[in-house]
Amino acid sequence: MLPFAGAAGRTGPVLGQLSVRDLRGYAELDVLFEPGPHIVWGSNAAGKTSLLEAIVLLAWGHSHRTSADPELIRWGADVGRVEGHIGRDSIDVALVRPGTAVAAGGGRKRIRVNGVPRRSSALLGLLRTVLFAPEEMLLVAGSPSLRRTALDRLAAQRSPVYARDLTTYGRVLQQRNSLLRAIREEQAGRAELAVWDAPLLESGGAVVAERLRLLDALAGPLAAAHAEIAPDEAAAGGLAVRYATNAPALPGESPRDALARRLRETSDKEVWNGSTLVGPHRDDLVFDLAGRDLAGFASRGQQRTAILAFKLAELDLLTAHDDRPPLLLLDDVFSELDPARRAHLVRRIADLPQAFVTTTTLDDLDPGLLAVATTWRVEAGPAGARLFGPEGGRAGSAATPGANPGIR
Repeated sequence: MLPFAGAAGRTGPVLGQLSVRDLRGYAELDVLFEPGPHIVWGSNAAGKTSLLEAIVLLAWGHSHRTSADPELIRWGADVGRVEGHIGRDSIDVALVRPGTAVAAGGGRKRIRVNGVPRRSSALLGLLRTVLFAPEEMLLVAGSPSLRRTALDRLAAQRSPVYARDLTTYGRVLQQRNSLLRAIREEQAGRAELAVWDAPLLESGGAVVAERLRLLDALAGPLAAAHAEIAPDEAAAGGLAVRYATNAPALPGESPRDALARRLRETSDKEVWNGSTLVGPHRDDLVFDLAGRDLAGFASRGQQRTAILAFKLAELDLLTAHDDRPPLLLLDDVFSELDPARRAHLVRRIADLPQAFVTTTTLDDLDPGLLAVATTWRVEAGPAGARLFGPEGGRAGSAATPGANPGIR
């Protein structure tokens, strides 16, 4: 039987009570999760990923699948809501559909921590998570935005200051781009750019500096995880992730100074395009194996190995931050991995205080993991998705479609 070290080893964030109302396919759900691994299984579109999405909403204040909060609200309802208890803390996230009577009360998203209204940034650190989802199988060779997002999520969980700098940068960037379009249409003068250049340089320089520090800290755990998973590949040359920036610093330059120089160099082109062409919003990460860009030559198996190593390195880095392992969320990725790579994940899962794994079939899972895990079956139905526990009992009950419990 697979040993479960998490129960007797290090402690970390454990999700206890979870309540969901009118979120995606769930009309009403109340469930209590114990420490240890949890397997959530069922057919496609039954509600497995939506359950993980509810947990992500508690951890990040937003979904990992969409930036449009109203998409999460169940059809016919005005409010979607998730409430969870992590240790002594309670988190309540309510999403309000625009244009409804409830929305007139102010705000499309309302977050409370221990009953006190807070912003999304206040959630960072309460329920730290590492998410491994199918779309991340494109992390090596897919869009640069996937890699930036992965890095930003990790950095924000290590540093709330980073999250604030990134938010500031995004807002300033939006305003600066609007001004550049106005300058292009001769509705504003270039001198007005100075108003937005200063905060752009401060926040943008801080974002790049922290990304570089994070990659330095990640280098050791990443190389170690890769050597653990693929010792033959590691012997020929280790796995590394390097920062590819459009504002590389010259000797003696800080990231802020390098960005300032590049803004001066691209000023005419920016006005012509009506957008900011340099900065952390256009930077990228490159996965290197033995000094070569993985995206250009690696097989699908090598790419999956690199992605799995990156996720395991995330776990190790967040654990080392304060010796509290994060919550691991695996969304239907076992079917994407061969038996050897699954075995590495299983060992890590068994060493964590809590983890959630979704799958369409239990056949893909290690028998040892099944022996120590709590298994939940998800079924879709006309009154909403239902979750059945290990004894066949049902977690919570389905509410009348469209029922709205309101928000406090």
